[in-house]
Amino acid sequence: MATKPTHQQLLEAGVHFGHLRRKWNPKMANYIFGEKNGIHLIDLNSTLQTMERAGNAMRQIARAGKKVLFVATKKQARDIVTSCAEEVNMPYVTDRWQGGMLTNFNTIRRSIRKMQNIQRMLEDGTLDSVTKKEKLTLTREHEKMRKVLGGIADMNRIPNAIFVVDIVHEHLAVAEAKKLNMRTFGIVDTNADPSSVDYPIPGNDDASKSVTVILNYLTDCIKQGLAERGEEKDAKAEGKSEAKAEAATPAAEATAPATEE
Repeated sequence: MATKPTHQQLLEAGVHFGHLRRKWNPKMANYIFGEKNGIHLIDLNSTLQTMERAGNAMRQIARAGKKVLFVATKKQARDIVTSCAEEVNMPYVTDRWQGGMLTNFNTIRRSIRKMQNIQRMLEDGTLDSVTKKEKLTLTREHEKMRKVLGGIADMNRIPNAIFVVDIVHEHLAVAEAKKLNMRTFGIVDTNADPSSVDYPIPGNDDASKSVTVILNYLTDCIKQGLAERGEEKDAKAEGKSEAKAEAATPAAEATAPATEE
């Protein structure tokens, strides 16, 4: 079972530090317990409660064999999001959010196929037969596409949910997800509207340590869901094998030659 971080671990990661008081969103009032030097402080008890709620939901999504799209285009969150998403085989976007990435997914899939075709040509030597200029143009195009689309290259359908590190910065991604009735998860700082997502997690979305401690827990929850899914599949396979064996036994007995007494 995924282990929640302690109150002390959240403190050490700076999860409780919000934005300047003048930048706050009044809808975050229930998640703020005070301020220090003009900076709002986030109630970490609320953070722990909402992390557990979000983690349980993500575990169920993974257990059902569905996907969560991770989005974090802020520099300080890119590496940890990439690492966590790849660890649990989930799609991710960390370079920039391309408009229509969800709401115009068919067009995005065509771009992904083009990127993959260029990749194959680079690998099998097909591009060796074109001019240097053409090869350079295609190579550069592939690199640009890989930065934007590489994390969703294996995403063949709209995911079940989306997780964003900063719901203000990633408002376009959140808006597209809501249009498609996807479940939305996000770290919400004191300048955000927590009602914008289904599973808000109040916390510092600017510090890499804060993002890391939250993401590590959610990743562990997804791992748990994937493990449970694997166990269920194994149990079903074992049950089918036993049923086949039981069905075969009477047939074998019926065809066995009679023995004289």
